[in-house]
Amino acid sequence: MNGPGPTCIGERLHDIDAARSAVPRALHGLAVHSPWRYLLRAAQVSFELASTSLLDRLAPPRGGVTEVTQGRCVPRGTSIALYLHWSPSGRISAMVRRQLAIWRDCGFDVVFISNADPPPEDWDAVSEHAVLRVRRRNTGRDFGAWRDGAALALQHWPRPYELLLANDSVLGPFRPLQPIVAALRAGGEGLFGLTESRGGGVHLQSYVLLARGATPVASMLNHLAALRDSHSKWRTVQQGEIGMTRRMLREGHRCAAVFGYDAVCAAADEATRASLGPRFAVGKPWRYPLNPTHHLWRVLIQEMGFPYLKTELVRRNPGGLPGVADWPDLVTSADATMIRDHLAVYSTGSPRAASDLTESRKSFRDAERI
Repeated sequence: MNGPGPTCIGERLHDIDAARSAVPRALHGLAVHSPWRYLLRAAQVSFELASTSLLDRLAPPRGGVTEVTQGRCVPRGTSIALYLHWSPSGRISAMVRRQLAIWRDCGFDVVFISNADPPPEDWDAVSEHAVLRVRRRNTGRDFGAWRDGAALALQHWPRPYELLLANDSVLGPFRPLQPIVAALRAGGEGLFGLTESRGGGVHLQSYVLLARGATPVASMLNHLAALRDSHSKWRTVQQGEIGMTRRMLREGHRCAAVFGYDAVCAAADEATRASLGPRFAVGKPWRYPLNPTHHLWRVLIQEMGFPYLKTELVRRNPGGLPGVADWPDLVTSADATMIRDHLAVYSTGSPRAASDLTESRKSFRDAERI
């Protein structure tokens, strides 16, 4: 058990270059698929958009908040974190509670939002780390939950200076988050994240997104408020995650990542590039956009000091990437145990959640996007 190496947080944030959003969308699919598989995927997306557009009109998703209760934490200021949870059984793992405690320690008042039906003992345990707890129906995926949570938070704290979006789609952290949060805050006002992706257009990945400053926070809130629930995951990703960075750039806000795409790619050695396929072994491999938290996960952790693993990568490894099963070698034994216990929560269902289980599974499969 090697455990994580030394933390290598960059000395500066890496600004998002709006010009790179012009990278053709087609190159993302061609990066990791053969031409025939890419055409099949394109057909699947086209069918999904057509069918869900009709479904959205005939049977629009019926979401909504079902419960709002106070937590036991006392609000301390103007830094709000909206944290989204989901599991098939509704259970809230020790890892999730630890994440909440860490965000609290970093100075955020946590609004905990569950798209599931947590049992009473777990619901009560969350109260130790949250100022507000919200249950809602599992519609709209992450951004639908953040939208509803933001509306409720504004009723209590109408003028936040910082607004954080976070969720349980990442495993860890297995390195201290405080230096990373300090790096985000050092960026001044704007929209900041941990990793930059160029798939579908340049954007900040939304498992951790921090808006700072009255105007950027207002822009984030306006973006969330305008989102409408859809049965289409593709549309939700485009309008929610990718659309948010585009909006912020269009309105002139600074957008930057702690782990910039170019920096992560530059840290990949020849063997890593070759393992991704012949397109990446020669020439200019990074002209094909990748998901850095999947395809370059080991580079992020070993070379860059990244504190997380993506849940979807460990559970499903949808890209069939080599070496993913060796992830325990990169964390301490205590962190590996906590992560395994968290993953076990997703292996069982709950009769209470049966009516939402199909939609919930779809929502979890979408975790790889963020």
